[in-house]
Amino acid sequence: MTQLWDFAGGIHPAENKHQSTALPIRAAGIPDRLVLPLQQHIGEPAAAIVSVGDRVLKGEKIADVTNGMGVPVHAPTSGVIESIAELPVPHPSGMNDWCITLKPDVEDQWTARQPVSDYRSLERNQVLELIRDGGISGMGGAGFPTNIKLRPPRDRKVDTLILNGAECEPYITADDMTMREQADEIVAGLKVMAWILRPERCVIAIEDNKPEAVEAMRAATKGTQIELAAIPTKYPSGGEKQLIQILTGMEVPSGGIPADIGVMCQNIGTAVAVSRLIFEGRPLISRIVTITGEAVQEPGNFEALIGTPVQYLLDQAGLQPEKVNRLVLGGPMMGYTLTTTAVPVIKTSNCVIAATAAELPTPPPEQPCIRCGECAEVCPMELLPQQLFWYSKAAEFEKAEHLNLFDCIECGACSYVCPSSIPLVQYYRYAKGEIRVQRAEQLKADRARERFEARLERLEREQQEKEQRRKERAKAAAEAQAKKKAEAEKAATEGDAVDERSAKAALVQQALARKKAKTEAAKPQAPAAEPAQEKPDLEALEKQLAQAQSKLETMQGMLEDAKAQQADNVEKLERAVAKNHDRVTRAEEALADARQQLASQPESQSTE
Repeated sequence: MTQLWDFAGGIHPAENKHQSTALPIRAAGIPDRLVLPLQQHIGEPAAAIVSVGDRVLKGEKIADVTNGMGVPVHAPTSGVIESIAELPVPHPSGMNDWCITLKPDVEDQWTARQPVSDYRSLERNQVLELIRDGGISGMGGAGFPTNIKLRPPRDRKVDTLILNGAECEPYITADDMTMREQADEIVAGLKVMAWILRPERCVIAIEDNKPEAVEAMRAATKGTQIELAAIPTKYPSGGEKQLIQILTGMEVPSGGIPADIGVMCQNIGTAVAVSRLIFEGRPLISRIVTITGEAVQEPGNFEALIGTPVQYLLDQAGLQPEKVNRLVLGGPMMGYTLTTTAVPVIKTSNCVIAATAAELPTPPPEQPCIRCGECAEVCPMELLPQQLFWYSKAAEFEKAEHLNLFDCIECGACSYVCPSSIPLVQYYRYAKGEIRVQRAEQLKADRARERFEARLERLEREQQEKEQRRKERAKAAAEAQAKKKAEAEKAATEGDAVDERSAKAALVQQALARKKAKTEAAKPQAPAAEPAQEKPDLEALEKQLAQAQSKLETMQGMLEDAKAQQADNVEKLERAVAKNHDRVTRAEEALADARQQLASQPESQSTE
């Protein structure tokens, strides 16, 4: 026999479950329109992959999540896509969201299905991918994608797999009737999940106020190692953390998840969906929904296609509009009032209560807190609801968060026992929402600040690199200028010496030539032969003049550059230019003298 523990707090509200268990599960049929929200679970919304006017088949994928956490949406029956627009969806705020409207063609024609005869022959990742492509998410609570939940972190080994059949909230009997009529499918789905996780222990937990379900599941698990635990009836024993504590004696740490202590919980409906996907090739396109309350004539459970309008199901159960005071989606403890019956059934919808005024009367006005402490006594999470209420109402969200506000499971036990009729859960939801908004804004601001700081760093780095390049260019220019200046000075010094020596040598040669010419002229000469006078070397003088002019042009160019840059060596270069100008003048004069001398000599004659 499975050992059981207890959890703190809890209440015993009127169950009101017998109204909807008198009849077996009924097929709801196909309505005139199916409205399929693109977001039916925690995570990213799906994106439509069909267009208006397309004809789709039953089980065909019509929307998918390409990035992020999510599962696809499938057509619950064959028909034509009528619209893709924003329509009312199940939400406490009564908000609109993007939905695909499908007009059934009554043929109910299936797309090609691919059941798996032996899932053990596949890799675990392949089976998880099949579960993801089948659009399966948790069918109780927030609707976490099942394929992700079945893939815990590698450092967290799941030792215990719990199938949650407690269904502790009043009025709801969807899981109860599923266990009575579909026990074999539940066990088959549980085996698939156990094969993926390889836990040491599998437990199906059912509250002891469901004897028929307990017997059906006991018969289905006979001959297996699956444990069946009939737990005491107390609300909220079906809460994930409370059920884990009942079955294992361990508490999920604050801010943690069950996998942190080696435990995982799955829903009864999720097990059926996994079984049908693997063994029949059917994606998640329908679920069991309880329609109950004193304002319907034939309360019961219906197998409804996802996307079925709530009004259609109420009509199937014989709604009496004149008796309806409130329509509640979910249970009376954690559900919320519907503002319209046009909202559709989604994957997490489990109950609709059509309540009369006597059944669920309008809550009385909120009164001041009398500090009775009843809320703290019944809180299953052992929180301080009174302090959380004060901080939430005063918008002191940091203090509320410090008191573990996010550990609140919003079970409604505190509101149920409050003598002042304070809607405590609504205050907590408001505070959580505001904190999430603040976190999102803070995250947005942090990212903007990081981008701004990164931009400043980039600009500063670019400025530093630009300044470094400027310094390197200036340094290179200064080095080049210094080198050019040194070369110029060296060339000027060497040029002065060379040109001076060349000019003196040329003058000496000319003087010697003239002296020799005079001497030869003074000698008595034979009449028969007159020696030829030596001619000046015009080629050497022309070369000397060209060199002097080239040097002058170079020095003038350097002088102009120095003046443009306001260099310190302008004066020195001016002196060098003047010297080179003198050299050019002397060379020109020497060349002119040589040409004149050559022109005055008689034409040479032969000595013979």
